[in-house]
Amino acid sequence: MTGNRKKLIAVVGPTAVGKTAMAIRLAQHFNTEILSADSRQFYREMSIGTAKPSEEELEQAKHHFIDSHSIATAYSAGDYERDALALLKGLFETRDIVVMVGGSGLFVRALCEGLDDLPRAPAEVRETLNKLYEEQGIAALQEKLRLLDPSYFQSADVQNPQRVIRALEVIDATGLPFSSFHGKMQSARPFDIITVGLHMEREQLYERINQRVDQMMADGLLEEVRTLLAYRDKPALLTVGYAELFAYLDGDITLEEAVARIKQNTRRYAKRQITWFKKYGNTQWFTSSEWGSLLRYIEEK
Repeated sequence: MTGNRKKLIAVVGPTAVGKTAMAIRLAQHFNTEILSADSRQFYREMSIGTAKPSEEELEQAKHHFIDSHSIATAYSAGDYERDALALLKGLFETRDIVVMVGGSGLFVRALCEGLDDLPRAPAEVRETLNKLYEEQGIAALQEKLRLLDPSYFQSADVQNPQRVIRALEVIDATGLPFSSFHGKMQSARPFDIITVGLHMEREQLYERINQRVDQMMADGLLEEVRTLLAYRDKPALLTVGYAELFAYLDGDITLEEAVARIKQNTRRYAKRQITWFKKYGNTQWFTSSEWGSLLRYIEEK
């Protein structure tokens, strides 16, 4: 590898593509540790539905930000940026390379580029928006955002209730469009970032997603969701795999319909991830079988 600066290898890509296995292989090769940038794997109470690394995988390389927080505690991308930078500073004292892995674009961006300093809205504002989502669905939030900030509405992932609610919170707290806080200067990092994306044929990826959902159900995802009913308004639980099963427990849909929706919504999420990371930074794409090419790319940077 060229240069004297420390390196952060960011492994990104859609869900179920094999990021965890690749991150572990890189960590073992470079004798280093892994930072998770998955917005749901932080939470101890959410395991099956978040596809956390298995105990065996966790033993193969040291991971950070897995089971690090309780779902009862709010943890934002800004919090992650602060904590991950502090951790990296310590790791880089004894290592030249650290691996980051995750499919949550906002959290990847938080660590690699920094986020604009967004204000926090009062808790009652979030509660009101969450109630609106529960009672009227995502369409009501989308229409509210469209009226208040048409610019952000056009560019945002408006199918993600977390993103829409966060934007509406900021608008309420400041009286300014959420889009006005974006596009500011990127924060300089004291390390180099090498971003590698994993991809595979879409049909193969979708089949892997379907199989993973079936395995999650067999592993007890429904029971996990039952234990989280008291926290169902938390942003991390307004997501694929949890929202659909809450709807089943509410009696709105059958279990068969819920599982079918999880598969469909996960496939849609994977498509959005691919689109996001293709636009993000200087990402070089590989399949999981292209280990030699991927390694050469990293070592030439």
